[in-house]
Amino acid sequence: MNPLSAPRIFRFAPSPNGLLHLGHAYSAFLNHDLARAVGGRFLVRLEDIDRARCTPALEARLLADLEWLGLSPDAPPRRQSAHFADYDAALSGFREAGLVYPAFMTRGEVKAFAALHEEREGAPWPRDPDGAPLYPGLDRYLSPAERRARIADSQPFAWRLDMAAALARIEGPLSFTETGNGAEDEVLAEPALWGDVVLARKDLPTSYHLSVTVDDALQGVSDVVRGCDLLPSTSVHRLLQALLGLPAPRYHHHELILDEDGRKLSKSGNAGAVRALGEAGLTPADIRRMVGLSA
Repeated sequence: MNPLSAPRIFRFAPSPNGLLHLGHAYSAFLNHDLARAVGGRFLVRLEDIDRARCTPALEARLLADLEWLGLSPDAPPRRQSAHFADYDAALSGFREAGLVYPAFMTRGEVKAFAALHEEREGAPWPRDPDGAPLYPGLDRYLSPAERRARIADSQPFAWRLDMAAALARIEGPLSFTETGNGAEDEVLAEPALWGDVVLARKDLPTSYHLSVTVDDALQGVSDVVRGCDLLPSTSVHRLLQALLGLPAPRYHHHELILDEDGRKLSKSGNAGAVRALGEAGLTPADIRRMVGLSA
């Protein structure tokens, strides 16, 4: 098939670790509506790599809520938990290329390291776009023997991307196409702002950044439509796409649906939960109107 005539593919990719709320409904509606508007395909991907929080019961409820909203996907949902081999293959390539290293510092230790630096130096420690202190990269300089010894000792670790080494592999600046403002804007990617990001863990061969990048390519996703809170992450995904030789989709980062206090809706609460609204007598058309879409 001529790639220029291939149907555009959109995906709604929730994590089944809580209740489907109005924010999810808005994103799902947008993906569905945009796909239908261009004669494309609408897919659902279940980002369930966190097996402790993502349960079969929550997954079934999420899919039932989507069906009630009239958002049936054009193919069976893809479950990330069934595709760890795909992510491990990508990670193996990074290991062979020397672009990742085992990092043994925990998040708490990183926070403590940053706090100590700020106390001693009187200057802020750099933080990523989400506000977390950047990994200091001390484990990047461990000898192979010490790494093997610590792993053999069953010390927990994460595989972190050596950001400096990764960027050295890229020729010229990275960018991506963003349509969230109603036009096709070319946005400069700035993956260095994230430092040495986690790509996998000792007992889990992936992370959000790695799995979403691999999945979008394997599913042929042409348009990524998601909340604006994930806009900064796109810089990391563009870097991984470039390193893995994967195509870059278009991106559309939409506004978030907020609660009455102006905060992002939470999966842990019942506020704005689609199921609760339906049980209260609202219809899918009512839900569409609530999130600012025409019925």
